Amino acid sequence: MDSDSLYYSLDLVAGSGHTLNLEKKTALQTSLVILKKNYKFNRVLFWGKILGLKDDYFVAQGRGEDEMKDRKYLYSFNCMDWYLLPSVTDSMTEEVSIAAKGRFIGDPSYVYEHVETHREGDGDEDGKEEEVVIKVNEERRLAVTVHQIDKEVSVVPRGAFIRTPHGLVQMNRSFGGLSHSETLKLNNFLHFTEPKNLKKKSILEMADLNPVIDFMDVLSDDIPKGSWSLQFECASKVCVIRSLLWLGLTFYHVPMTPQHGYIYIGDGTKNLDLPFML
Repeated sequence: MDSDSLYYSLDLVAGSGHTLNLEKKTALQTSLVILKKNYKFNRVLFWGKILGLKDDYFVAQGRGEDEMKDRKYLYSFNCMDWYLLPSVTDSMTEEVSIAAKGRFIGDPSYVYEHVETHREGDGDEDGKEEEVVIKVNEERRLAVTVHQIDKEVSVVPRGAFIRTPHGLVQMNRSFGGLSHSETLKLNNFLHFTEPKNLKKKSILEMADLNPVIDFMDVLSDDIPKGSWSLQFECASKVCVIRSLLWLGLTFYHVPMTPQHGYIYIGDGTKNLDLPFML
């Protein structure tokens, strides 16, 4: 959620039971402005908080000219001092998926270890066994987890962003918000990441789409069906969508206004049991 409207936005998603105290809100208001200036970001968003056993990670996201591709993430423990997270690679993601299990500790230098046994030779009983130790620290795990959450469940309303003729994804300055009837349908909300399902649609299905705004996947195409909870809160004035795949991800949109955003406050673990719960 945008740092400029943080106070207002946090109140709109407080129905999830997660919020920040006055001290943290005030610290964020000050530090995110400094962060934007120091790193020369176009926009700074408060991404959320990942809960740890010893300490919690507060995460901010900085965006450049291309809102979808030019993104950097930073973390803090006190909402004042920020540290840049490393860029995520495929090899890093694989290492984290193998080695890092359980809850976050709250120490970026903590090292997770996983031992794998490899036997030399094809099924030879006399073959030598070799132990391979995979190590990954929690800072890398944090970077991968934040990247995965953004990739899988970040949400924006249809029309809030446009793709320019130069291929840049930028905010749509003329976006005035969805109507109340439009907010009732999941197909008016999009994943803010490169599309996967869109490329599989037929020419007939693509005929009604506007390439300027319909360049992302819609939530209604997600599998399994029912992985999103949509409801109205604050006396039916705010549309709130929650992810059941990454519990803690909450998106809000005030109909007929450009106000929208999302925040993640959770333990950073994916709900892999979701297909069996629906």
